[in-house]
Amino acid sequence: MSIRSVALLLSAALAAQGQVTHNRLLNADKEPQNWLTYGGNFGGQRYSPLSQINATNVKDLHLQWAFQQRSVEKFESTPLVVDGTMYLTQAPNDIFALDAVTGEIKWMYSYSPSRESRPCCGRVNRGVAIFGNTLFMATIDAHLVAVNARDGKLLWDKEVAKAESGYAMTHAPLVIKGKVIVGVAGAEFGIRGFIAAYDSATGNEAWRFYTIPGKGEPGNETWAGDSWMHGGASVWVTGTYDPETNLTFWGTGNPGPDYNSDKRGGDNLYSDSVVALDADTGKLKWYFQFTPHDDYDYDSTQVPVLANVDWPDASGRKTPRKVMLWGNRNGFFYALDRVNGKYLKGTPFVKVTWTRGLDEAGRPMRINGVVPTAEGVDIYPSATGGTNWFSPSFSPRTQLFYVNAWDGVHSNFKKIDVEYQEGNRFTGGVNTPTRPGVRGPQLGSRNEADGTGYVRALDPVTGDKKWEYKMNDTTQSGILTTGSDLLFTGGREGYFQALDARTGKLLWRVNAGGDVAMGPISYSVNGKQYIVFSASSSMFVYALR
Repeated sequence: MSIRSVALLLSAALAAQGQVTHNRLLNADKEPQNWLTYGGNFGGQRYSPLSQINATNVKDLHLQWAFQQRSVEKFESTPLVVDGTMYLTQAPNDIFALDAVTGEIKWMYSYSPSRESRPCCGRVNRGVAIFGNTLFMATIDAHLVAVNARDGKLLWDKEVAKAESGYAMTHAPLVIKGKVIVGVAGAEFGIRGFIAAYDSATGNEAWRFYTIPGKGEPGNETWAGDSWMHGGASVWVTGTYDPETNLTFWGTGNPGPDYNSDKRGGDNLYSDSVVALDADTGKLKWYFQFTPHDDYDYDSTQVPVLANVDWPDASGRKTPRKVMLWGNRNGFFYALDRVNGKYLKGTPFVKVTWTRGLDEAGRPMRINGVVPTAEGVDIYPSATGGTNWFSPSFSPRTQLFYVNAWDGVHSNFKKIDVEYQEGNRFTGGVNTPTRPGVRGPQLGSRNEADGTGYVRALDPVTGDKKWEYKMNDTTQSGILTTGSDLLFTGGREGYFQALDARTGKLLWRVNAGGDVAMGPISYSVNGKQYIVFSASSSMFVYALR
């Protein structure tokens, strides 16, 4: 080999240092010191193999540093950590690069969203994605921006949809093979939802899939008349990816209008569904609808968690199966075959009164008359749901699925007549929960009979509850599990706690002084493991003394 060839190879190797390639994202579990995607890996398991912090020493966790958000909005961002640098967002759309050991700010990029932006449920952002040396952020005025991860300089800015029409984006993007995938929010404004992929280098659109099928497309017949035109089915939580099938999975939100379905007869595909798309083309491969013809705002925008589980066949013999695990807002836990979308299991994990249960195909057996009325009717779970956007976790070690649940919490659902007007709210009713929810500033009582929050550990095969940890209030916190069988989560009481992931026993907790409303993560630098969570408007980083 010539000297010139060697020099070129060395130059290429040096240029690649620090770059987050597709191969690194595929093998994120082999880099436990980093946190490379929103859910920790492409499967959205929010599991860290790190085990330095364990059941014996977790009591010795000590605050290392804190970051104070320059915003009074909810702090829902999940940070990324790449080779000692942390990247996080503060509301509504600023990106920070921090030293992961000290918290020192390296740079900041600030995006000023349009005054026309009108996200339904807070001017929030849940984080960035990284590919190569570029960070990608979705904005509340429906733009996708790319910035240099080394210095925070803007590389490109792409308008995905019109903010003045009610479109917004709040979730962290997902990057697959150089395509940046995002979905639009705005069902409460009567948008037509879609998921789209953009070239990471140029911002050019690569493909688009409409979550509401148009005239002549399969599924359009599930909408009465022209109701599909403002059908909603938005996206506001990051999807997942299975490299073996090359499918990316995304949950969709409610049909519009939310609470008055009089003019949108039919199942209203693909609202309240998971859609499995070819990651290269965006072509729909399969779907499963959790709540057909939804009247309750039961968005299915939770994380589609991917796992390999020993599943019994007809004879009872267990063999490995590629499954998708889903704690749904409608109150049911689901297991699906993620290769073909076949329904495997569905069990309620909170109190449910809107359906008698699920049939053999997983379709709800609705109870006649249990729908919103002009006078109002009480229904379980509330519009906030049995769970919501906050991330669950699956531990490959315990083989359990963990979800933060709101049990015994109901809403009084009322419907009203509404006509679509571009840019205006298009909910067709109101709901009043027994406890304040994540959907707005509704007030309610805090009586024991009005329900509360739990961490619940579920067997993915049976749906049975293995243990639960009861809180005094509900929670908007995600869950993290680790290689030492610890579970970290928080709640609206202000506590952040560590539980034994096998038994639910409380091992440690700290009062952080505010609502914990993000997905915890773990990373390490120079062999030292850190745990990260936010409370109120601050982010806290803990490690052993």
